[in-house]
Amino acid sequence: MLFKKVALPLLTLMSLNITSVSANYATHPDVDSFVKTMESEGFSQTETLAILSQANRRDDILDLISRPAEGVMTWERYRKIFIEDKRVDQAVEFYAQHKDALSEAELKYGVPKEIILSIMAVETRMGRVTGKHRVLDALSTLAFDYPKRSKYFTKELKNYLVLTRQESIDPTTLKGSYAGASSIAQFMPSSFLAYAVDFNNDGKRDIWNTPKDAIGSIANYFKSHGWKKGEPVLADFTYTGDNLESLVSNSLKPKLTLGEFRHQGLNAKVSLDDSSMATLMTMDDKYQLGLHNFYVISRYNHSKLYSTAVYELSQLIKERI
Repeated sequence: MLFKKVALPLLTLMSLNITSVSANYATHPDVDSFVKTMESEGFSQTETLAILSQANRRDDILDLISRPAEGVMTWERYRKIFIEDKRVDQAVEFYAQHKDALSEAELKYGVPKEIILSIMAVETRMGRVTGKHRVLDALSTLAFDYPKRSKYFTKELKNYLVLTRQESIDPTTLKGSYAGASSIAQFMPSSFLAYAVDFNNDGKRDIWNTPKDAIGSIANYFKSHGWKKGEPVLADFTYTGDNLESLVSNSLKPKLTLGEFRHQGLNAKVSLDDSSMATLMTMDDKYQLGLHNFYVISRYNHSKLYSTAVYELSQLIKERI
């Protein structure tokens, strides 16, 4: 899932009753600028306005995006949501049905099958829960009536219309999260255009209905974001100094090398070169040393809670497949 600053996967948040207002976004004051943007993508004014006239303003979406969960969620609470036997069972069942595709993706992209499975388990329970909000409504509402992130969502709305045209999909039909992510993989439109692949070679990038395409697309996303094959995600460590808190970073992106950590008394129990990057984080009252691949996981959802859950769940899945 690929919307920034959301600790919980978007589908996990408790949703309000769906409400919509017939806003007719074809008459919105900002529509002229969007029409010009779409003209540069080959859409006529008539085409763009016809699509926007079918988009509804969703007040519940505006409410949901105004109260993200990351500020109140502890690791203990977060873990109870995602590290559960049911998700592992569903991943194992999915693996039995699609193990050839998962093995092929691991071989081609270098991303472990358990990581791919864990992403799908956390995001959509292997495609069982992909979202109930019309993507057109969600992106139109956020593009035109959420000034705080209007620029971002306007681009996503543009990308959505482009991808539905490329894949011959009726833009009024797809459903997803309240922020516009959709499919088994919960890709935002920009991520679809950049990373979705036709992994079953049928001429379509169908990550909504074709598990193999979703598998390949997730693997390609991770490889494109720098996944390092065979390297660990987290590392145990010892510390001989007297102020471990001073080494903690609020950034998910690693800032120090393992060598720099070692010079300050923190010794990672991992077989990596001293030039390898890492970041020390706190998870409730515990310390955690994240490596490069931990940061790559966080590119799917920019949260240490999310990345830790994906990794921990992946290890449970690995034991079962």
